[in-house]
Amino acid sequence: MQNQEAHFIKVDSRHQSGPFDIIGDVHGCIDELTTLLQQLGYGVRFAGTGNDRRAVTSTPAGRRVLFVGDLVDRGPNSPDVLRLVMDMAAAGHAHTVAGNHDHKFLRWLKGNKVKISSGLERTIAQLEGEPDAFKARTLEFLNRLPSHAWLDAGRLAIAHAGIKESMLGRTYPRAHEFGLFGDTSGRVGPDGLAERFNWAADYRGNTAIVYGHTPVAEAQWLNNTLCIDTGCVFGGKLTALRWPERQIVSVPALGTYAELKRPFGHPPARPAKPSER
Repeated sequence: MQNQEAHFIKVDSRHQSGPFDIIGDVHGCIDELTTLLQQLGYGVRFAGTGNDRRAVTSTPAGRRVLFVGDLVDRGPNSPDVLRLVMDMAAAGHAHTVAGNHDHKFLRWLKGNKVKISSGLERTIAQLEGEPDAFKARTLEFLNRLPSHAWLDAGRLAIAHAGIKESMLGRTYPRAHEFGLFGDTSGRVGPDGLAERFNWAADYRGNTAIVYGHTPVAEAQWLNNTLCIDTGCVFGGKLTALRWPERQIVSVPALGTYAELKRPFGHPPARPAKPSER
């Protein structure tokens, strides 16, 4: 059987149609992810130990899961989240795009010099008991994730931090960077975090964009875009969007696993240039 995951290496996947269940930033919250999947009608269980540990899943009525990235860091069990996502992808039950945390973790796995911060230290510590084969499989999996996926005959796109209409289906460096980090200035704000702007405030495209990256208290549509990072790792909830039904499903976090350094909510819109005022 052909591995359906391979179709998602390219960002233009308009031939892939739903129904989909799109899940926001998991950040190692395996219990909440399992509960959400079960609430959506998926069967989920873990079996075996060590090299033989695996996730066994079933999917309802041909549905598939789409993850918007940031599978790892900050939460209590990033290895099992990775195991679940990779096993679902191998079974043809799920696909994912890369998040900025996944990208940084991949660079660490490759031996690149990265700053061990923002929850990466927890992921590294959790990996200590994992077999080398699991680490190698994780590196290979993360290395093949796209920055966004354009789906359902162009009606839907997922990206971790968002995507502009002009970037859909394209793989040039700026589109890849935007998918991982969104609209940023390159500066550090007063809170010590990267300065971000709300790209969705100016979006006017016909393609619905579903993304994460910036924790919000509630998932609400804005200009045909939806942020479904509702801050599970910060004590909020884990949220899914059922597509094409546009139904939002959430489960509450079981704890607060990391400190939130900026309030829930969208960043401000990018200031207009003087010529645009």
